[in-house]
Amino acid sequence: MPRRILILGAGFGGLELATTLSETLGDAVAVTLIDRNDAFVFGYAKLDVMFGRTTPEAVRLPYREIRRPGLTVRQETVTAIDPHARRVETDAGTYEADVLVVALGADYDFEGTPGLAGANEFYSVAGATELGAILPGLKGGRLVVGVCGAPFKCPPAPSECALLLHDHLVARGIRGDCAITIVIPFGTPVPPSPDTSRALVEAFEEREIEFVASRRVASIDAARGVAVLDDGAELPYDLFLGVPKHRAPDVVIESGMTVDGYVPVDPRTLATSYPGVYALGDVATVGVPKAGVFAEGAARTVARQLIAAERGGDATDGYDGRGSCYIEFGDGRIGRVDVDFFSGPTPTGAFTEPSVALVAEKSAFGSTRRTRWFG
Repeated sequence: MPRRILILGAGFGGLELATTLSETLGDAVAVTLIDRNDAFVFGYAKLDVMFGRTTPEAVRLPYREIRRPGLTVRQETVTAIDPHARRVETDAGTYEADVLVVALGADYDFEGTPGLAGANEFYSVAGATELGAILPGLKGGRLVVGVCGAPFKCPPAPSECALLLHDHLVARGIRGDCAITIVIPFGTPVPPSPDTSRALVEAFEEREIEFVASRRVASIDAARGVAVLDDGAELPYDLFLGVPKHRAPDVVIESGMTVDGYVPVDPRTLATSYPGVYALGDVATVGVPKAGVFAEGAARTVARQLIAAERGGDATDGYDGRGSCYIEFGDGRIGRVDVDFFSGPTPTGAFTEPSVALVAEKSAFGSTRRTRWFG
């Protein structure tokens, strides 16, 4: 009987793991991939939706298009996880696995910041779509891009939002009627890379975007139009564009797997303290940012171990904690930061200056994964 491998979550990590196992082992294993959604959306596509570059329908990649040997994809909601028994319950049935991989990502905690539920955010497709309908009617005023807590997915995204917002307002001829402020809980926009952070801060200064560092938005007072920061300072706004707090999904927390909010794993193998159970991507505490490219790398690491075990060997190379992130600088240019979290005593990040050439490279990044995962 083929070994049963159950993957919870079809984001970057789950898709890469399922694809690699199918490509390498085919029907020698029985892989089941479960996700509550019917389609995958690249995280960066939400900004494209928000600024009218594309539509919500165009960025959806339906899971029903996946056809691979040894792989079954199911749209179901996970309702319970027993990591000891490697047993999972969904709204459609019960699964028992020889290997369980939890890749359910991080959920948005809208209630974790008082007032945010009644304000705007751009980290969900629905939120980005709503802002995409608001922005064309904007006449001017104070615009605040605010992060409500850390860690959060794709750390450069708030900076990208502020810079693209500037471009949008310039194109409409109302930039002079607007003030843009960005609030993040880090001292610099991209802490592992001083060069990237310096370039972003310079871009803010050139565009007269106010940068508020080492602060988070603690609450929203929509009635007064004020974002209250964690030091008590108040930022008046006419339009708030928020990044919600993140947390592990309730079903993962209820399983008992989490410590300090997320699932601890061996950073080199992604193994949890439960035999035969792995966790990867945003749901896990690994020591890298919550971003798809890092989940993808972690998935390859887990795949190597499972493939080696199937073939009676051991995987010798662990997760390297490396990843490249593309950053929208506006004006039709994109930069890139190549980050390494594990090779040295501290994380490092090499910065590639923004260019038009990197626009094509980012596009290729998406298209190659679209082809690889969905055919």
